[in-house]
Amino acid sequence: MKARLAAAALIASTLIPSHLVAQADPVQIDRLMSAMGLPDMLDIMQAEGLEYGAQIATDLFPGRPSAEWSDTVEQIYATDKMTVTVKDGLAAELAEADIETITGFFESDLGQQIIELEVAARSALMDEDIEEASKEAAAIALMDETPRAALVTTFVETNDLIETNVVGAMNANYAFYIGLLDGGGLPGQLSEDEILVDVWGQEPEIRQNTSEWVYSYLMLAYQPLSDDSLEAYIAFSQTDAGQDINDALFVAFDNMFEDISGALGRAASAHMIGQDL
Repeated sequence: MKARLAAAALIASTLIPSHLVAQADPVQIDRLMSAMGLPDMLDIMQAEGLEYGAQIATDLFPGRPSAEWSDTVEQIYATDKMTVTVKDGLAAELAEADIETITGFFESDLGQQIIELEVAARSALMDEDIEEASKEAAAIALMDETPRAALVTTFVETNDLIETNVVGAMNANYAFYIGLLDGGGLPGQLSEDEILVDVWGQEPEIRQNTSEWVYSYLMLAYQPLSDDSLEAYIAFSQTDAGQDINDALFVAFDNMFEDISGALGRAASAHMIGQDL
């Protein structure tokens, strides 16, 4: 999903029954997901989600997170549910794409090296010390305009990584607030329009945080890659197949995070109301 800096980007799209939408071969999608290391990445995202759930508890609930809340968060971030959402999204978005070419790239030696590095970097960034050091190193490289920083910037711009991640984060925040609203957990019961204004007010901070994270992640992940290898990845990203998988991934993961955020908002409302009874 390409970024659209308009209020409509924060409104969930109308769901179309799956039987009316063209779908890619599920066997091909399974093979592609395996080649791209998505099962491992979803495991990491689940671990990140459990940490985020604990932070929600710290921000919204008095005292320590209850076992009930922790269980709820684990259910919301169940990897089987996350996998189904991502698989369905990819199947719909890649129905007309050249999946064999995409899969072939990621099953190649270079593709597998890239995936291993991306998964390892994502896992490493869960350590706060590593995350801070990576952000600092990326900021210095960008300020010094190093050749590697220039290559990573080309990769970021080719795949529109800042805008799409900003919109994705804002969509997720909006879904969380709507979940709170639906559950009756918002003080004074803000309207949807007021929630939209509040979320848009967060855009500058989200953009800065997103840019810092994207560059720190990619600079860390691709550090072992040669310039030739990174240039080859950029070249693939510029092809129709590369753009198709990039767009499909954003749609699939945006769907997943919007579902999760809405569920977290509703669960948080129920928890807060239960504490007040």
